[in-house]
Amino acid sequence: MVETAETIRDPASFRDPSGFIFERNGCKLRQVNPCYADDYERLITSGLYEELVDAGLLLPHQEISLSERESDEAYKVLRPEQLPWISYPYEWSFSQLRDAALVTLEVQQRALAKGMTLKDATAYNIQLFGGKPRLIDTLSFTRYREGQPWTAYRQFCQHFLAPLALMWRTDVRLNQLLRIHLDGIPLDLASKLLPLRTKFSVSLGLHIHAHSRMQQRHAHGAISAAKTPAALSRGKLAAIVAGLQTTISDLKWNPRGSEWSDYYSDGHNYGTEGMQAKQRLVRELISQVEPRTVWDLGANDGRFSRIAAQSGAETVVAWDIDPVCVENNYRAMVAKRESAIHPLLLDLTNPTPGIGWANAERKSIAQRGPADLLLALGLVHHLAIGNNTPLNQIAAYLASLGNWAIVEWIPKDDSQVQRLLSSREDIFMSYTQGCFESAFSQHFVLQHKTSIPQTSRTLYLFSPMER
Repeated sequence: MVETAETIRDPASFRDPSGFIFERNGCKLRQVNPCYADDYERLITSGLYEELVDAGLLLPHQEISLSERESDEAYKVLRPEQLPWISYPYEWSFSQLRDAALVTLEVQQRALAKGMTLKDATAYNIQLFGGKPRLIDTLSFTRYREGQPWTAYRQFCQHFLAPLALMWRTDVRLNQLLRIHLDGIPLDLASKLLPLRTKFSVSLGLHIHAHSRMQQRHAHGAISAAKTPAALSRGKLAAIVAGLQTTISDLKWNPRGSEWSDYYSDGHNYGTEGMQAKQRLVRELISQVEPRTVWDLGANDGRFSRIAAQSGAETVVAWDIDPVCVENNYRAMVAKRESAIHPLLLDLTNPTPGIGWANAERKSIAQRGPADLLLALGLVHHLAIGNNTPLNQIAAYLASLGNWAIVEWIPKDDSQVQRLLSSREDIFMSYTQGCFESAFSQHFVLQHKTSIPQTSRTLYLFSPMER
C-alpha cells in the first residue's frame, strides 16, 4: 500500500523489524511483519496476551483487516486501544518511574511462566492508560529458550534501576539525565554518581556497580569470545527478576517540603473565601469551553486539574516544575484512581524539546498539542519576572500550545510578585495589567474578565484567534 497524506508512520517506531506504528485518519495502528509471525502466534495461543490484558498490564488490541496495512509486507494489522496521551520518562515523577519498572518486571515474570520473555525493557514502552501504567508494545515478546539470559537486563537497569537509584540516593532531579541518554543512563555514569556506600549494597552493588565493571571489561575485550556466559535455567532467571522486583520495591523516595509544595496550604493572598471563589470561577469558565484536553501549566498539587477533570475533560495534563509537587500529585492520582489526570514534570522556561533521531523520535511539548484549553493560573509573573520573558512572548508561546486559555493576572503589589522582586532590581516597567491585556490581545480574543474576590488578582478567558 502506498503511503498517503492520511497514512503517517510514527517517527519513533522504526528500530524493530518485527513491526511498526502508523497513523491513519487520526487512528494509531500497528503493523506486524512476517518475521514476527511465530512469536505473535505464541503470544496469543499461549494465553499470555489474554492474561496480561486481564491483569491490566498490557494495552489491548483488535486484529483488523489486512487491507488496512501500511505496506505489502504485513502479517497482521492491529488496532490498539487509543492512548489519550504520550509522556516520556524524563517527565515522570519518582513513583511513576518506579511503578513502570514494576509493571515491566511483572510482565517478564508472567511471560517466563508461559515460555516467553521480553526482548526489550525500555521505559518508553510503558504509558499511563486508565490511570495505570501498562506495556504498550505488543511486539516486545519473543520465545524463551532454555539457558538464555534475559537480553533486556542491561536495558532495564539503564532505563529504570539506574535513574531510580540516582533519584533516591543522590538527587531526584537526576531523572533529567534520561533526556540526554535516550537509551537509559549508562551504568558507568550511574556508578560514579551514586554514593560510595551503595557499592556495599547487595542489590545496587550487583546490578549497577558490578554490572558496570562487567560492561567495561567487555568493552575493552578482556573477555574472549570463547568465554560465553554460563547458561541460566528458567528458575534462576525468574529468581533474578524476583530480586529486581524486591530491589525496585525497596526504593522509596520521601518527597520533603519544597519551595512550592505548600503554596496553597499557606493561602497566598486568597484566604478561604478567595480560594473558594477562584475555584468556582475557574469551574464556570471551563464549562463555557467544554474542553476534551486541558493542560494545567504550573499545576502544583493538581487541584485545578481535578476541577477540569470533574468538569468533563477526558485528558488533563498537570505540568509542574517542582518534583515534590508532581510526586504528590501522582500519588494522589493513584490513591483516588483517577484516569484523566497525568501529573508530569515541565520547566516551561526550558520545555521538553523534540529529541532522538532527526529530533523527531520523542515529541516536544508543542508537537503533542495543541490542547483544547490551557490553565495558566499563578504562572505569568514567574515567566515575566522570574525569567525576564516579555509578556508578548509569553502570550505567543501559550497560543502555540493551546486554543483557549484561562489566565490569571497577578499585579506587582501582590506578595507573590514582591517575593520575586525582593532580591532583584525592579526593571519590569511593562509588567502592568494594561500591557498584559495588550500582549494577549495580539494572540487571543478576550471572552471574559473577572476579578477574584478578596484579592487584587484577575481571571481572563481567552479564545483562539482565527488563523
